[in-house]
Amino acid sequence: MLSTARTRLPRLLSRHFLPPSSSLLSLHQPYSTASRTSDRVPTNDPNPPAPAQNVSETNALPSSPAGNRDMPLQEMPEDSERQRQMQAPNRKGVWSRSQAERAQAMSGPRFEQTIMEYQPQPWAAIELIHKQPVRWTTERKVTCDGGGGPLGHPRIFINVDKPQICWCTYCGLPYAHEHHRKTLESLPSTSFPLEPLGDAAEVPESQRVSDEPFGQR
Repeated sequence: MLSTARTRLPRLLSRHFLPPSSSLLSLHQPYSTASRTSDRVPTNDPNPPAPAQNVSETNALPSSPAGNRDMPLQEMPEDSERQRQMQAPNRKGVWSRSQAERAQAMSGPRFEQTIMEYQPQPWAAIELIHKQPVRWTTERKVTCDGGGGPLGHPRIFINVDKPQICWCTYCGLPYAHEHHRKTLESLPSTSFPLEPLGDAAEVPESQRVSDEPFGQR
């Protein structure tokens, strides 16, 4: 009798106190099936909606800077909207999946009467690094430490024996072997300039003033 009561007790409890089996399945779904929106890549919409202007037309009217500037605060809505759509002054779109578009981040009533010209907008380093000219070498291996000092990085070794531009995985500086110069010059285009072009973003090698481990540049 005691064994029979023990077997009936779980059935009675499950019948009166536990939810139906379908509810149990919904409660114990695997975590991987949960909807996640933070890492999704947006699909290509064949008919994307037209972007709505977020900048107020009142920005075209001069307003007092309240003593912060000599000139009045004034900006055309077309110019403000163009700067709001740009992710950086030298790049239009995002370059990381974890990055929010500037046009979406700077939207809403908070930015309606904001002068976009005076807002922080640093240049995109992913574009600036491709302004650096190729460092030519006659060795099969080169070492890169980013210039040394506090602006440098741990020293790594890069193989340049293939006919291609090899860049540092830390700072992105490009290197190539002198033996492959003609091959690279015959290509229609390269990801890095083969010679200095005088761009303001170029970092010349002469900036290093010492060969010490903690040398400044």
